[in-house]
Amino acid sequence: MRIGITCHPSAGGSGVLAAELGIALAKRGHTIHFVAPESPFRLAEYYDNVFSHAVSTVMYPLFQQPPGALTLAAKIAEVAEEFGVDIWHAHYAIPNASSAILAREMLPPEKRFPIVTTLHGTDITLVGTDPSFYRVTLHAMRNSDAVTAVSEWLKQETEREFAIDRPVRVIHNFLDPGRFKPEPARRCRLADPDEKIVMHVSNFRPVKRVTDVIRAFKRILDRVPARLIMIGDGPERLSAVGVARQLGIADRIKYLGNQERIETVIPCANVVLQPSEHESFGLVALEAMACEVPVIGTDSGGVREVVEHGITGYLCEVGDIDAMAGYAIALCENPRRAREMGRQGRLRVQERFSQDQIVPLYEALYTDLAG
Repeated sequence: MRIGITCHPSAGGSGVLAAELGIALAKRGHTIHFVAPESPFRLAEYYDNVFSHAVSTVMYPLFQQPPGALTLAAKIAEVAEEFGVDIWHAHYAIPNASSAILAREMLPPEKRFPIVTTLHGTDITLVGTDPSFYRVTLHAMRNSDAVTAVSEWLKQETEREFAIDRPVRVIHNFLDPGRFKPEPARRCRLADPDEKIVMHVSNFRPVKRVTDVIRAFKRILDRVPARLIMIGDGPERLSAVGVARQLGIADRIKYLGNQERIETVIPCANVVLQPSEHESFGLVALEAMACEVPVIGTDSGGVREVVEHGITGYLCEVGDIDAMAGYAIALCENPRRAREMGRQGRLRVQERFSQDQIVPLYEALYTDLAG
């Protein structure tokens, strides 16, 4: 099958999942055409049946901002017509699904394709509910041939906010357990032998509450020799650095930026700390669990469908820094308990979130829509 995919090429969950899905589909024999402003994050390896088509940026004095949604639609139409795409998968409602719908209307009837729109979280909970985008988001879902969400929580939020007249199917995020796996001997030279490694991975947006990570780490550091590894980048990085300086722990923190080979870094951690306001799913938590690293997250959003409290990690109330630090200290001081949590986490990934279980659900949906 010839499958078009549109996504945000950043290090956020929607772009990561789209790239991983495209790669997994390519390995199963499908031909994949990505259309995005640049090659998607994590799409570094070469595959002879994966193509990335860049969207041009048009600058003209008349436009205060480049009309990105329109150039995206034009590129989707161009690729679909040239390569005879059977189905288009838009990750994130706007502008990706909206542009795909416009692109389809540009084509003659015999070239038009079904559209699957996958909702990833903030396209519903933040962007989509903004009055400026509400109608556009609703239009995108109503005019897609299928709408999927990455968690039951996100499905419920979508139905509550938009009351769309079509079912929203839940297809969870996934990963390859053969790629994300424990490596007990790995330390990555990130810490001294006597130090525990606390890790956080995100796009450093306000919803990720990265300053909570810093404050929790200070409490951990008061009890346990440790190093904090911050992976990712974004607008809250400066705030994190500032809080660390105020607390006098800046020298105990390393910022690694975005890492495409995240599976080589996560196994270094003793615990992964993700104190988000909410997560639509919690892909980082899933990756950590696959690497047998316990996760401490917040008891909100879709992460509750990923992390089992007290079994594969711990869930705390949003903003409860003391509880997060307490759980992290307990895991650092009890390696046997941490290892058992890690083992249970990987088992849960293998049983419920492996690509071999999830990718066929997308294939079946494509086949049903494309005929």
